[in-house]
Amino acid sequence: MRRRTLLAAGFGLAAAGASPAFATGGHRVLHVRPGDSVQAAVDAVTGPGWTIVVHPGTYREVVSIPAAAADLTVRGAVRDPRAAVIVYDNANGTQKPDGSGTYGTAGSATFTSAAPGLTVRDLTLANDWLRADHPDITGTQAVAACTFGDRTRFENVRLLAHQDTLFVETTALSAFDRQYFRRCYIEGDVDFVFGRATAVFEECHFHTLQRDVDFTPKGMVFAPSTARANPHGILAVRSRITSGAENGAYKLARPWVPSYETTAWPSLVVRNSWIGPGIDPVAPYTNMREAYPWQTMRFREHANSGPGAVISVPDNRPQLTAAEAAAHTPRTYLGDWRPYECR
Repeated sequence: MRRRTLLAAGFGLAAAGASPAFATGGHRVLHVRPGDSVQAAVDAVTGPGWTIVVHPGTYREVVSIPAAAADLTVRGAVRDPRAAVIVYDNANGTQKPDGSGTYGTAGSATFTSAAPGLTVRDLTLANDWLRADHPDITGTQAVAACTFGDRTRFENVRLLAHQDTLFVETTALSAFDRQYFRRCYIEGDVDFVFGRATAVFEECHFHTLQRDVDFTPKGMVFAPSTARANPHGILAVRSRITSGAENGAYKLARPWVPSYETTAWPSLVVRNSWIGPGIDPVAPYTNMREAYPWQTMRFREHANSGPGAVISVPDNRPQLTAAEAAAHTPRTYLGDWRPYECR
């Protein structure tokens, strides 16, 4: 129950209703206040370039943004991302109300966007589904945000869940959609940043949760599933990784090679970041399936610090040279799109 208590503290709970958001006269801006529905505001968007302003409150609903809502901005009305919270509690194994089956991993997301050019800032997106409340469900992935669409930008956003918190996906298997996250806080336990997008995390804070289990690893931060043809996968730069669990209980990453794309060649670079003691420094990587060992993947580090970054077994921590590191920057990953210049 920890997540529900945390989310409700200090702000009014807004049930998701059918109320339309308030549109300011002559401008493509929609305001959502407690008692309104964020999804109703999304449904009211009639083309590209709109802004949805979410006022302080907790909005318990699922939000899905279609591809037609290009260049949409969804932002909190105040800078504190804790003030406006969008939260729901579907999991992979949750049965759909119409009896057609379960939601699946992507379908469990509280917030989903297919819109190119999306900007999200100053919000909390959460999935507060808890394993302990549903011992009968084995599909325990419960996504806070599933984003696909080129030029997706998140800034000052809190992403809260347990397993599979943030799904950085692409619009098609052949697409190299770009996503940029700056000064975001992301917490979870198993594979909680995962997917096939070209995803850059700059000055972000990743936090691993305590788990009441008697095995290790308790989880992994990253699980990239990058396409083989994509030279760029997940990049974390000038970030930090902390933990609520005991020292060494977590792995930094494991590769995800999906059954629907067995040619994937996962790519992850963590550089110039602080890695806390929660990450196993001796063996920071592990396998998801033995058929795809992490040693054959594109996992590299560069110039990291902290107790979880200590290199005691060099073969277990592949490092970039200074020359190689020059090819792994926000600029090289994002190309002609430069969201990091928008401050």
